[in-house]
Amino acid sequence: MRLILLGPPGAGKGTQAKHIVDRYSIPQLSTGDMLREAVAAGTETGKRAKAVMDEGKLVSDEIVNAIVSERLDRDDCANGFILDGYPRTLEQADALEAMLADKGMELNCVLELEVDDDAMVDRVAGRFTCGRCGEGYHDPNKMPRVADKCDRCGATGSFVRRADDNAQTMRTRLRAYYKETAPLVGYYHAKGKLKQVDGMGNIDEVAGAVGAVLEAAS
Repeated sequence: MRLILLGPPGAGKGTQAKHIVDRYSIPQLSTGDMLREAVAAGTETGKRAKAVMDEGKLVSDEIVNAIVSERLDRDDCANGFILDGYPRTLEQADALEAMLADKGMELNCVLELEVDDDAMVDRVAGRFTCGRCGEGYHDPNKMPRVADKCDRCGATGSFVRRADDNAQTMRTRLRAYYKETAPLVGYYHAKGKLKQVDGMGNIDEVAGAVGAVLEAAS
């Protein structure tokens, strides 16, 4: 299963990716993780990326594409992968298509989680996590069973909220998504790869709908 996940920030891509990883035993590949791994491994492309980041600049598409290409060559991608956060632009999508063709690979599906913007703002603004184990929570949708105590690891007084998990920042991120990434919906629709799932249900409902789509696409 070779899959791209699309959807605005807060749509639940990370949550659904975990279900897909478990179901198909394939890696979830995010741009940030791939960059960090390449830098830590000291690959030639990783060294180039580090030099750019050390100067406080954005890593170019050329470097990002090269890092993705190197990552797809690893053994754990032999049976498929989930791309989350890449491609982000039409230029990256063109590069990915050429890259996959060179490797003799083809996407099975591009899955878009469709969501309501106002609901996304509320969803993201309510997020918080356990600072010890990373377990995610949300007020009011997923509160700890015992106040101020993590359900998973039992830590108390450890809950944290990201500084950018607020309504104003979320609306800025949504505008950036619609400007840069949303055009990929039409791009992949034209190629017959796009599948859409209502992302506004609960986690299990969305996972069930995603599973049905992927079974049909495999």
